[in-house]
Amino acid sequence: MSTIAVNAITDANAGNTTTINGVTPNSANVIGKNLIINGAMQIAQRGTSTTGVTTNGYLACDRFFFYADTMGTWTGEQSTDAPDEFSNSFKLSCTTADASPAAGDRVTLQHRIEGQSLQHLAKGTTSAKKVTLSFWIKSNKTGNMQVNLYDNDNNRFVSGTVTINSSATWEKKSITFVGDTVSNYDNDNNLSLIIEWWLDSGTTWSSGTSPTTWQSNSAADRNANGTLALADSTSNYINITGVQLEVGESATEFEHRPYTTELSLCQRYYWQIIGNVYGGNWSTAGMLSLSYPVEMRAVPTFTYDAIRTPLVGSGFGYSSTKHLGVYMSAQPYVNNIKASAEL
Repeated sequence: MSTIAVNAITDANAGNTTTINGVTPNSANVIGKNLIINGAMQIAQRGTSTTGVTTNGYLACDRFFFYADTMGTWTGEQSTDAPDEFSNSFKLSCTTADASPAAGDRVTLQHRIEGQSLQHLAKGTTSAKKVTLSFWIKSNKTGNMQVNLYDNDNNRFVSGTVTINSSATWEKKSITFVGDTVSNYDNDNNLSLIIEWWLDSGTTWSSGTSPTTWQSNSAADRNANGTLALADSTSNYINITGVQLEVGESATEFEHRPYTTELSLCQRYYWQIIGNVYGGNWSTAGMLSLSYPVEMRAVPTFTYDAIRTPLVGSGFGYSSTKHLGVYMSAQPYVNNIKASAEL
């Protein structure tokens, strides 16, 4: 077999990089560059809307975690309001206001990433890489939003600030974060990086200074530049989509992945089957056996609406990151099973 090694392949006429099957290779179409899962908000396995939210959880769009600490009531939904080239966004609406928050109150949107997915960032070394976060955002409010990269392994963070300039208008924002040469991400399947979009907070979180270089955690700095105050009125909302985190100092074109690929990535953390799943039966007992859609991040926690009495173990007798087996009473079944291995 022969090998051709060259520095560049250029077009004979214009001198630009040639196309391959009609596509010009560049940093904008590299597969796998986006560290965010479901950045286009296409996947909403739990349903398209969750109302009456006053605490933490995954509401509608997969992999985006809503963190609320005694600050208003909210609705989270997968919206069809989106900028060009996107079909969906994640919308958060305030339905009960908190215009005078207590000092420790806060509300953020988060995206959480495993450590083993971040090793190429070379964090904690002299070669630590810069990363750029980009996203589309729309709100009825204008003002500053602080966005943090929070290192959950070492309790360190760095921040950036974007400004929403026009009310009810889609705007694209990007922030480049410097690399951290001090502490590395753990190389495992646990939570290492939290991206935080701060929507509102009390003074515990906003009385300091927003750091643009990595530092040890300081609560007062986490929302020091934030002025949105999204919880102060029931008229307030925010939409976000097109979220991308990539290596480098500039935001490139959003990486659109096939729907089935995005769904599989989400199912590493959560999946559900609505309806009944039946197992094999014999005279007085039975076995329900189920293979997951993909290997999960960790052995999942199961919830369900109804189930035949398990005869072995507590709840579910035998489970792994790939497979479930339950020894049950006769005529085994489970209804509306949900499996979660979220970070």
